[in-house]
Amino acid sequence: MSDRFRLTLAQLNPTLGDIAGNAAKARAAWTTAKAEGADMVALPEMFLSGYQTQDLVWRPAFQADLRDALEALAQDCADGPALGIGAPLVERGALFNCWAVLSGGKVAATIRKHHLPNSSVFDEKRLFSSGEISGPYRVGPIRIGSPICEDAWLEDVAEAQAESGAEMLLVPNGSPYARGRYDTRMTHMVARMVETGLPLVYLNLVGGQDDQVFDGASFVLNPGGKLALQLPAHEEAIATLNFTQTTEGWRAQVGTRAHLPDAWEQDYQAMVVGLRDYLRKSGFNKVVLGLSGGIDSALVAVIAADAIGPQNVHCVMLPSEYTSPHSLEDASDLAQRVGCKLDEISIEAPRTAIEAALAPLFTGLAPDVTEENIQSRLRGTLLMALSNKSGALLLSTGNKSELAVGYATIYGDMNGGYNPIKDLYKTRVFDTCRWRNANHRDWMAGPEGEIIPTRIIDKPPSAELRADQRDDDSLPPYPELDAILEGLMEHDLSVADLVAQGHDRATVKRVEHLVYISEWKRHQAAPGPRLTMRALWLDRRYPLVNRWRDTR
Repeated sequence: MSDRFRLTLAQLNPTLGDIAGNAAKARAAWTTAKAEGADMVALPEMFLSGYQTQDLVWRPAFQADLRDALEALAQDCADGPALGIGAPLVERGALFNCWAVLSGGKVAATIRKHHLPNSSVFDEKRLFSSGEISGPYRVGPIRIGSPICEDAWLEDVAEAQAESGAEMLLVPNGSPYARGRYDTRMTHMVARMVETGLPLVYLNLVGGQDDQVFDGASFVLNPGGKLALQLPAHEEAIATLNFTQTTEGWRAQVGTRAHLPDAWEQDYQAMVVGLRDYLRKSGFNKVVLGLSGGIDSALVAVIAADAIGPQNVHCVMLPSEYTSPHSLEDASDLAQRVGCKLDEISIEAPRTAIEAALAPLFTGLAPDVTEENIQSRLRGTLLMALSNKSGALLLSTGNKSELAVGYATIYGDMNGGYNPIKDLYKTRVFDTCRWRNANHRDWMAGPEGEIIPTRIIDKPPSAELRADQRDDDSLPPYPELDAILEGLMEHDLSVADLVAQGHDRATVKRVEHLVYISEWKRHQAAPGPRLTMRALWLDRRYPLVNRWRDTR
């Protein structure tokens, strides 16, 4: 029996539903592994189908296509290393989240996920049956246990596999990015390694799917908590490493250890990857957005340029009588710095026509937010027309603070197919702009340097829908608003908790009220990349109609 085991890890980006394309990526990884003399190549959880499938996985034809693709992949990869790959599979009438090991032209082992996550963005108890804890399987000289994702966050599956003779843990994952998530994963994996005394391989998906971005950042641990290998975050990577049998058991030889960037960079890269993959996987190669001269649309334009190149970003300025000269100047300045196209369409003529059409019905009624919303909806209509005509995806530009309190116009500035900054509070938008001005990376397709003008960052935010308007005329200052929102939405704090922190009770109650009455808007908002554990969709599910308020 050999005392060496060679493993290739394929941290790759599948496309949900592209079964043939995902299988082709798996074959290519297998070919690489074979050329490098590997005994096995491993791909992440649910790689063959893409993740997360939601209810698509229930379609019998989809299930049949996956089974056929898996069997064909086994045949194609018969003469060479074993191949481990995740896929949903039906067995004896039940649907399981599985990880299949292909060897010798057949499915040699099938591991069924035991612990099904049912919180945050996951709803696996609704979709899948829970499998019995699987024992280890042998590949060449080594017996491997494979807890699938959530199975490794609890101790029982890894412990049972170790007691059944596993000599290594290979954990396939579909774990989406959230700020600080890497440290949480590492803590759990170190615990499993300490409990079992076995080396552990953590292999994660990478790439964007709808609102979720899988960040990769796969790693290998030796007993004692020693990091043997670290793959990059938010990038595809294939790495081969050797395991050697020692008197103390199998140990991974030290391989590449990629640098993991800080939270600011990972957030920014998640937004870029999320937008890039949403466009690529849905068939778009260019975008259009309204560029107001304000900070939110400026950041969205830069993210888009970094994702698909400035030449594929079409910005449109849609001024009204309330648009300040410096907004026009700032929008033009930003477009020149980024290198994207900028057009200007005045909304005054259509606004006059709409107000004239409504005048007989509005007689005797004072102007109010209705007239403001007409401007926003006109802009949304014109941008959607440009999107339809050009085939460019319209990007929405609202930040998390605005979406939380409803400071956005439904069918107006909320129009769009994707919103890259949906999970960024306004205060973080400011800091992200400063970060981007000071940093440039190879994966950014936009130019380096100070591309977001300082004046855009420093000026008081305004929707410019009426004369001399400022956001803080309608809302608390953003530092105060965001602190209250984080307490209410990220940490479920009570009104009393926030008052104890020093916030004015009337202000907290007003913000709470705005959050609850704006739920219906958020249900119609464009998707955007999830950066936190309380993003505004699956992480936080509230009723549209709700009369409860916190009176404590």
